[in-house]
Formats: sequence, C-alpha cells, structure tokens
Amino acid sequence: MQAHYEEVQRIADATTLPHAMHYLSIRIAEELDLSPLTDKLLRGKEQPYTLSSSEKLELWDRLKILSFTKLVVALWAVTMVSLYIRVQVNILGRHLYIDTARGLGSSDLPEDADLIDRDDQQKFLASVDYLANYGMQAMISNVQAAADEALKGKQLRDIFNTVVLHETFMQILEVFMSMGSPHQWVDFLMPQDIRFYKLVTASGHDETTLSGATKFDELMVETRAVLSSAEYTSVVDMSFKAAVDALIDEMRVQSGGSLISGMPLAKLVPRVVQMSPSLLAEPSNNRIIQVIRTIPEVELFFTLLYANMSDS
Repeated sequence: MQAHYEEVQRIADATTLPHAMHYLSIRIAEELDLSPLTDKLLRGKEQPYTLSSSEKLELWDRLKILSFTKLVVALWAVTMVSLYIRVQVNILGRHLYIDTARGLGSSDLPEDADLIDRDDQQKFLASVDYLANYGMQAMISNVQAAADEALKGKQLRDIFNTVVLHETFMQILEVFMSMGSPHQWVDFLMPQDIRFYKLVTASGHDETTLSGATKFDELMVETRAVLSSAEYTSVVDMSFKAAVDALIDEMRVQSGGSLISGMPLAKLVPRVVQMSPSLLAEPSNNRIIQVIRTIPEVELFFTLLYANMSDS
C-alpha cells in the first residue's frame, strides 16, 4: 500500500540518491582529472621558458574542451541519475502496492506467488550505478565530441556572457543527446542485454511478455520503456533547461555579476573547472536536484507514472 511506496521513497532519498551522487563524483573525478593540465599551465606561468607559445596554446585548448566536457558530464549525470531514481521509485512503489493488494485480497495466495522480493528490490535500486560502473567512459567520449563541436572556432579572447554560456551548454547537451540512434543515451544508464530483456510474444496474444524472466528483469524492461517514451523525453528536456538556468545563475553570482557583461573565455575556463564538483553535491544541498523537483510538469509525470495501475 502507500506505506510501501513511502518506504521505498525514503530509502531512495536517504540512501540510494546520496550514494549515487557520491559515487558519480568519484568516478567523474577519476575519468576527468584536469589537474595535470592545470599544473602544467601553472608551471609554464611561473617558469615562462618551460613551455613554448604553441605548447601553451595547445594546453589551453585542451583545458577549454575538457573543462566544458567535465561540467556537462556532471550536469547530465546529476540530472539523469536523479530522474532515473525517481522512475525506479515510482515503478517499484506501484508494483509493491499491487502485490500488497493481491495479498490482502486473497487469503490463499500461494507462498511462491510471483511477487517482488527484497533481493529484487535491492538489485533494482542498485542498478542506478550502471552509469558510474559501465557507461561513464563512452558517455564522456560523446560529450567531449559534442563540446568540440560547440566550441569549434571559439578563441580564448572571445567574450562569453551569461547568454552565450547558456547557449553553449545547451548546444553541447543537444548535440550529445542527438548522437547515434534515438534514445541511444539510455544505454549509458542501463544495459541493453537480451539475456535480461528477451521479449517473447505469447502465441495468440497481442501483449508482449517475458519468458523465464525474474521480477527484476520485468522492472528493468519497464524502466527502459519509460525512459524511451516521448513523455519522458519532454521531462528530460525541461529538466536540462532548468538545470542549465540554475547553473548559469550560480556562475553569475560567483562571478560577482561580471559574467552578465561578459569575460574572455580564458578567464571563464578556470571558473568552469571549479564548478564541476559542486554539481554533484549531497542531494539535500544540491541545487540542481532541488530545482528539478520544483518543475510542475516533472512532478505530474511521476504522479501519473505511479498511478498507472494497468500493470497487473
């Protein structure tokens, strides 16, 4: 019943999401460690003759691309993982409600009835770490390619203000999300494995069922279906827009307002580097997560997802 959903929500907010954010922060720091680049540039500044002009320019160009890559990777990860967990919680909560209703309605329900056990629940919620464990490197590679495209031709002396920076972040996200086949980005969040998602159409039935699948498999298939839906794509688009708005506002404040009129890209890059870790802050202090939760359309989507009782 409702108590089941509230318990799963509590676990997700208190354990699953904080763990996921912490682990993502570690993995992004490992995969996109910019300190070797910044250290070389600092040494070049302190000891001018250790780097040639062309070497300095090359290092700055790499730092420019990788700083934007790291920030967008962090922004994408915190947005998508927080939404993914909410999808999980609502799907799982609904299934638990149905299972409980079945149990209450039938005193002779067999002990081996096809219900979701605690192991499947925990395994399902733990699947949120797929991005950090398996999808991270491929995702970073694609984001970097998108950043390359968005920043192509941008010189370190070019002036970036809040409008230009907002457009740049959105362009990187849009290019990244449009890469490959439709919804290919879902594969960064969860596996596409026929051993888990082998669908068999029952003879004489229009409905598609899973043959020999566990409840965990069924939950994962339903999750992929939600993530691939047009409605969820709309939720993602709204969430990215709100997340970028919040990011730009934070960078504007930290710049003391100077970002409004604009600053050279060379001065902006260090600020971009510094912003990445804060995006993966603990959920209760994470502005991106909080902002997304205030979007009415996003809340409505999850309300309807939980209320969809057609799954029986």
